[in-house]
Amino acid sequence: MKNTIAERIQDFLKNYPPFNLLNKEDLFSICEQVQVIYLEKGKFIFTQTEATHNMFYITNKGAIKLTQIENEKTNIMDMCDEGDIFGLRALILKQHYYMNAEANEETIVYGIPADIFEPFVEKNKNIKNYLITSFASNVKDPSIVEEKGNTSSYIKKESNNDLFNLQNAKYTKSPITCDLTTTAKNIATTMRDAKIGAMVVVENKKPVGIITNKDLRDKIATGDFSLECPAKKIMTSPATTLPKHITIPEAHVSMLKNDTSHICITKDGTPNSKLIGILSIHDLVVSLGNNPSVLIKETKRAKKSKQLRSIRKKIDLLLKQYLEQELPFAHILNIISELNSAIVTRSIELCLKKMDTPPPVKFAWMALGSQGRREQLLLSDQDNALIFEDVEETKFEETQSYFLTLSDKVVKYLNTIGFEYCPADMMASNPKWCTSLNNWKKQFDEWIFNPNSSGILLSSIFFDYEYAYGEKKLTNELTEHLLNSINQNNRFLTLLAKDIIEKPSPIGFFRQFIVEQDGEHKDFFNIKIRALMPLIDAARVLCLSLNIKNANNTLLRYRKLAELEPQNEDLYQSCERAFRTLLKFKTEQGILHNTTGKLIELESLSKAEKLKLKRAFKPIKEIQELLIHRFALKQIL
Repeated sequence: MKNTIAERIQDFLKNYPPFNLLNKEDLFSICEQVQVIYLEKGKFIFTQTEATHNMFYITNKGAIKLTQIENEKTNIMDMCDEGDIFGLRALILKQHYYMNAEANEETIVYGIPADIFEPFVEKNKNIKNYLITSFASNVKDPSIVEEKGNTSSYIKKESNNDLFNLQNAKYTKSPITCDLTTTAKNIATTMRDAKIGAMVVVENKKPVGIITNKDLRDKIATGDFSLECPAKKIMTSPATTLPKHITIPEAHVSMLKNDTSHICITKDGTPNSKLIGILSIHDLVVSLGNNPSVLIKETKRAKKSKQLRSIRKKIDLLLKQYLEQELPFAHILNIISELNSAIVTRSIELCLKKMDTPPPVKFAWMALGSQGRREQLLLSDQDNALIFEDVEETKFEETQSYFLTLSDKVVKYLNTIGFEYCPADMMASNPKWCTSLNNWKKQFDEWIFNPNSSGILLSSIFFDYEYAYGEKKLTNELTEHLLNSINQNNRFLTLLAKDIIEKPSPIGFFRQFIVEQDGEHKDFFNIKIRALMPLIDAARVLCLSLNIKNANNTLLRYRKLAELEPQNEDLYQSCERAFRTLLKFKTEQGILHNTTGKLIELESLSKAEKLKLKRAFKPIKEIQELLIHRFALKQIL
């Protein structure tokens, strides 16, 4: 008699790694032993410190939330959707669980017996590497891995692999600090006695600067400042900050980007929250080879566009490698964004050297759109702008002319590297988008106080800007002005919200994909316009309505919203998860077909891929319903 349950399980597992690496007969033999587990929302499949089960798991339907309790606070570590595996400690370490696994909604998971699966791991190198990488990306301290069976020994053998270094960076907790008035003599004495290389300067428990041995050498030993001068005169400010859950590559990339050997670890990763630790360059393990750290160094040393173009190609290979290894997508996004930003920064530096004279006033280069949100993984067209200090009216034309020349050089330089020109000319080489701070304020006010369809479209692009190079105070002042103006005209946010809910739906009444009806892309599905943009736009308008600063990234926006509105936490987490799934899918399609990935040929997708896409669409309708209620849109629809 046929085992129809095992066949259904096989039909599911064959679409996902590492099971897709098995032959049909071996997979079916495993499926006959698989346990089907149904969980209601809030039910746990295992809990932190609980002894490992004799199986690991894969999500069939629903979602499993992986959390960790630390200092009585529950931190969300990951969300396992359809096809995601978890609970690998049963297969690798056979130690107590490090996290809780809780059903985030009604969920079905398959339990894979560890003893049944382990022989296939030992004889299949690809399965082994996949499981090692999946486990390593969630191990906080790899030194805890002991030789407990053949599988765990492979982790030690692979511990020098670049990918393994995506473990969390270890930092020094409860760092020694001083205040703004502490004298240089006292700081030096304390650092000597404590045998530390840096001291964080704090105000109201928040880091405002840092003093290192280098600062004492260059500023005090030289006689430039006296031993009695206060910390505020010799500190490096602002201090570079990161959150505690930071990986080794991300931390190292940040150090290289900011030219610092120390990073302050704060509660939320910004200078505006409590200091909880300090991370030094000596705390990091720097791998050799084609990794983010090396690419950042190469970028900083590059002197020609040819070198940067080569680095950009290496970034594409790194992205493909990370995706193939199924590493946490949030880490991939952070690392690739930092590498892209480093290339833009170096391009501006090289173009400045080609100018006949230094800049007449301070300026800031702004990345817009997906790059401004730090969500640009595949190369696409440029979206950028330039803002310069206000000058007298008689000097405006001359000043703008200088920066237009510079912008033209940078835009062309980026194009030679691989960043296409923006077809809508939303680039700093356009006089409209290369202007003074005061003119930028007027432009934002025009969009906000006199909204029309064109202004709403442009604001959705230009409000997602990130400082890329130059004087950061200019972009900070523009942000303050933007939020103040929005607070004076709530109608603008209402119109933004109305525009979001009027965007075309990804699926029709009968749950069929809504595809392009004509043109060269007829019957293709536009994942960017129909699925990603509603989530991006909703996060933006909600954050603007709550005056949330320094959160341009969509994933970060939803996390901030979940913190501020716990009553909507489940919805915001669903939106974050859906956005991550959709952006990853778009990126993989782009790599597969050598395109931007935004237009998808549905016939090329498997049934499982289509189902996963449709599942990610669910939060779109729910977040649009929240916007309708929040901005009272029923009255104007």
